[in-house]
Amino acid sequence: MVDHVLIARGAVPVRLPVPARLGRALVLAAVFVCAACGLVYELELVALASYLAGTSSVTEASVVLSVMVFAMGVGSLLAKGLRRRAALGFALTEAALALTGGLSAMALYACFAWLGPSPAAPAAFAFAIGVLTGAEIPLLMTLIQRVRRQDAGGAVADLFAADYVGALAGGLAFPFLLLPCLGQLAGALVTGAVNAVAGGAMVLGLFHRDLTARSRCLLLVANLLVLAVLATAAACAGTFERAARDALYGAGARPAGGTGAQEVALTGGTPGRPLRVFVGGHQIARAGSALPAALTDPAMSAGPHRRVLLLGGGDGLTLHRLLAFPGVASVTVVGPDTGLLRAARTDPDLTALNGHAFADPRVRVRRSDPFDWLRTAEPGARYDVVIADLPAPVLDPDAYCEEFYGLLRRTLPPTARVAVAAGPPGPTLWTIDAGLRAAGLRTLPYRAGPDGFVLAGERPPALPASATAGVRPVTVRSPSGVPPSTLLRPRFGG
Repeated sequence: MVDHVLIARGAVPVRLPVPARLGRALVLAAVFVCAACGLVYELELVALASYLAGTSSVTEASVVLSVMVFAMGVGSLLAKGLRRRAALGFALTEAALALTGGLSAMALYACFAWLGPSPAAPAAFAFAIGVLTGAEIPLLMTLIQRVRRQDAGGAVADLFAADYVGALAGGLAFPFLLLPCLGQLAGALVTGAVNAVAGGAMVLGLFHRDLTARSRCLLLVANLLVLAVLATAAACAGTFERAARDALYGAGARPAGGTGAQEVALTGGTPGRPLRVFVGGHQIARAGSALPAALTDPAMSAGPHRRVLLLGGGDGLTLHRLLAFPGVASVTVVGPDTGLLRAARTDPDLTALNGHAFADPRVRVRRSDPFDWLRTAEPGARYDVVIADLPAPVLDPDAYCEEFYGLLRRTLPPTARVAVAAGPPGPTLWTIDAGLRAAGLRTLPYRAGPDGFVLAGERPPALPASATAGVRPVTVRSPSGVPPSTLLRPRFGG
C-alpha cells in the first residue's frame, strides 16, 4: 500500500497557545487517536460484513479492505484542494468520519434486518470511511509543518509512526476491550465520539488563531451535532435492536445470549409456532427438525457407540439425540465457548428443546476450537462414533479441510464411524467427500430430504436398515477429479 503524502512547501508557521514542541506532540497524539479509531471502523466493517452476509471472512475482508485502500487514495487526492485551509478541512473531515464510522454498525445491521444481505452496503461504507481516512495524512502533514518546519523525511516518519502505533492500539482494543465490554453497536458509537472529540479539540485548541470566528463557530456546532447524534443513537440502541430483531425473526423474538456474530435469538415456542434458534441472524435449529436424527442415526446404528465425540452441536439438539441411544457411556462435546453453548445450558426454552442434554452426567464439554482440540488430543483418545455438526463450510472452512480430517482419523479405531453434515447434494458435499477420502477414510454420501451427509470410516461404511426412515444413499455419482479443500487452498467460496 502506498500512502500519498503532500508536503506543504512554504507553509507559514502559525502562532500556537503552547510551545512548538508541545504543540507538535499534541498533533501526533491526535494522529494516534484518529488512527486507532480508523482501524476500529475497518475491523467493525469486516466483522459485520462477514457474519451478516453469511460468507467467509476471507471474501468479505478482501472486499472491504480493497475498497477501503482504494478509497484512501481517492481521499488523498481530494485533500489537495483543502490544504489552504488545512485546520478547518481536517476538523470537518474528522467530524464526518466520526459520524460515518460511529453509525456504520447500526446502519449495516439495519440494512441486513430490513433489506436483507447485500455486499453493496459494507462496500459503500468502506468507500466512505476510506475517503475520509485517506484525507487525513495530507492535511496533517500541512498542519505539522505549520507548527514547526522540518525536513520532509522526518515529518513523514513522525506522522507514520504515530499513525501505525495508533492502528496497533485500535486493532488490540477492538477484540479485547470494545467487543467484550460494549458490543458492536455501542463500541462503534463510542469510537465515533472519541474520534470527534480528538479531531475537534486538536484544531480548536491549537489552531483556533488560523480560523475565523465563523469557522470556529461552524466547527463547534458541527462537532456538538455529531456528538448529539451519536448520543441519541446510543440511547435508542436498545429500541433499535428490538425492532431489528423483530424484523429479522418476526414479532416476539427474544435474545438468549451472545452478541454480534454470536447473538442467539429464539422465536416461537407457542402453539402453532415451533421454537426456532438463530445465531447471528441465521437459523441453525428448530423444534421438530429431522436433521439431528439424519446426522446421527446411520453412524450410531452401524456398530458400537459406547464413546462418542461431538464436534460442534452447541444447541444441544444433536447431543440430545445421541444420548437417547442405549449403551452410550460418554459423549465429549468440543466447541468454542459461544453464546449458543451458554444459552443451550441455561435458557429455559432451549434447554427444554434439547432435553437438558448438557446436564447429563455422561456429557463432557471441552470449550475449544475443534481443529485446535484435535491437534492436542491425547494420543490414546479413541471414539466409536464421531459426529461433525459444525457451522457451514463457507463460515468455517478449516473444519472441512483434508488436514482436519487427518487429525480426526487419529481418534478412530478400525470399527469407528464418522458422520458429517454436508448441506444439499452438490459441489460442497463432493468436496467434503474428497477431503475425507484424501485423509484415508472410506466414504458413503447419503441424503435425507434436501440435506446431504457423508458417512465415513476406516472400513467401507453402509447405511444400516435400522437407520432413520427417509435416509438413502446419494445415487448421483461423484464428479471425477473433485479436489479436497486444504488449509492452503480452501475450496468453499464466499
